[in-house]
Amino acid sequence: MSANQTSDKEDLLAGLTGLLPELEKIYTDIHAHPELSMQEVRTAGLVAKRLQQAGYEVSTGVGQTGVVGLLKNGEGPVVMLRADMDALPVKEATGVPYASKASATDAEGHTVPVMHACGHDMHVTWLLGATAVLAQTRAAWKGTVLAVFQPAEETAAGAQAMIDDGLFKRFPKPEVVLGQHVMVGPAGALGGRVGTITSAADSFQIRLFGRGAHGSMPQASIDPVVMAASVVLRLQTIVSRELAPSEAAVVTVGALQAGTKENVIPEEAIIKLNVRTFDEGVRARVLDAITRIVNAEAAASGAPKPPEITPLDRYPMASNDEEATERVADVFRKHFTKERVHEVGPASASEDFGSFGTQWGVPSVFWFVGGTDPETYAKAKAANRLNEIPSNHNPHFLPVMHPTLETGVEAMVVAAHAWLAAG
Repeated sequence: MSANQTSDKEDLLAGLTGLLPELEKIYTDIHAHPELSMQEVRTAGLVAKRLQQAGYEVSTGVGQTGVVGLLKNGEGPVVMLRADMDALPVKEATGVPYASKASATDAEGHTVPVMHACGHDMHVTWLLGATAVLAQTRAAWKGTVLAVFQPAEETAAGAQAMIDDGLFKRFPKPEVVLGQHVMVGPAGALGGRVGTITSAADSFQIRLFGRGAHGSMPQASIDPVVMAASVVLRLQTIVSRELAPSEAAVVTVGALQAGTKENVIPEEAIIKLNVRTFDEGVRARVLDAITRIVNAEAAASGAPKPPEITPLDRYPMASNDEEATERVADVFRKHFTKERVHEVGPASASEDFGSFGTQWGVPSVFWFVGGTDPETYAKAKAANRLNEIPSNHNPHFLPVMHPTLETGVEAMVVAAHAWLAAG
């Protein structure tokens, strides 16, 4: 990289240090006020205000609660930058002063605690920081920044909702779509790969039917609790006994609900499960096996009618474009140094980020930013206890503020500049 290129990069991020105190306030504010999927009204309002202050053309209510900011800066490429805004029905246990105490009514009418347990508060702050930096440094680039703040990633509904609401017709087509996610890993480190970056995901609700009875008279029942337990245990054999060791899949039962009293055998049981796969053929076999096992266990129990298997949501597999990913990796290595940029394997987590690039027909790149205290991570790795670090969706999940905050802003700006600088 030439001396002029180095100077350009330094000029591009020169104002970031001055922005950090305000970004810290934004992050802690969003963290303390999380909102469930498609309820991100307060967050969307904060985002819209910040974008307007930075000089962006702002559209709100895209896909219900989504926000889009557009900054035109002469002739050049259009680059889309994306962040997700929603939180989870999790009760926070981090103990920090800005911990969430919020609760909300979910889509099923239940009152639930709410927490930013997946880092979307950090994602929003990153993109607000990046949009501010790009607005302040318009002399260093040409083109158009399309900043998309997406609702409802956690329910796989938000990206499609924005698309269905005319995202592709209302805004200019980008040359590339860029996104990032905070994960367990040394804060300040970045990870990515060419090809599959996150898995496909399928979620289902299974309703098993039995015959209720008094707990003292099990012979008069068809016990859906035992039926459900048998199903849960048998589902564990799909990965261990029906897939080759070289084939990857995850089958997780996240909920088993039956009955309300210890001496009453209930009429039915509910199982909610989630499946992650990296290959369409493996996915088809796993889903077929689930259907076979559920129906067979119900029949073996003498269930009065077949189970109901209801799809809940589905995430497509996200894949990084080869040329665009190598372009991003190259600028990352130059800006952050090679020691901080790593190639990683596909994550078993899932994202609807890929819907934008796939359906718009443009390349996309998604990468991970570490959010764990580096010393904590190093000690856990040395002790072979990395799995004990609170991960995304855990009530104790909380990225360290620095250098996670500045790393994500820098990464988004530097990646965008890989296209915009050519404008």
